[in-house]
Amino acid sequence: MADNEKNFSAEEREAMKEAAADKRKSRSRAKKTPEEVRAEGVADLEAAIAKLPDDNDRELSKALHELVTEVAPELMPRTYYGMPAWGKDGKVLCFFQPASKFKVRYGTFGFEPISNLDDGTMWPTAYALLDLSAANRKALTERIRLAVS
Repeated sequence: MADNEKNFSAEEREAMKEAAADKRKSRSRAKKTPEEVRAEGVADLEAAIAKLPDDNDRELSKALHELVTEVAPELMPRTYYGMPAWGKDGKVLCFFQPASKFKVRYGTFGFEPISNLDDGTMWPTAYALLDLSAANRKALTERIRLAVS
């Protein structure tokens, strides 16, 4: 058994493979127009959502894509470790880690360090998510707006 098979779960190894594929796609898009990059990103994101084995994860992913697109249309849809994500200036700003990805109880909507979420010396960068209720939608709308400002 190879060392990486002892140290990483099957899900983690798969995520690493998906991250490498995301990097290759990102490099291949360097000379494309923003419209081409957006179209390819949407296609990748939709394909990632379609592959999700859990109905709730698919519904949440679709709803989050609609929310992010509505709140911050300037963000580019893409994938991040094979998960739905949205980026700015070629970097991931926010992403959704479906519960089924690592066989956990809840999905996570998270923000990467390029996000403008700073609030004193401590602030949340990820949210456990079971449902995109009206209250959750409102809270995430505020966080997404702040993150891109």
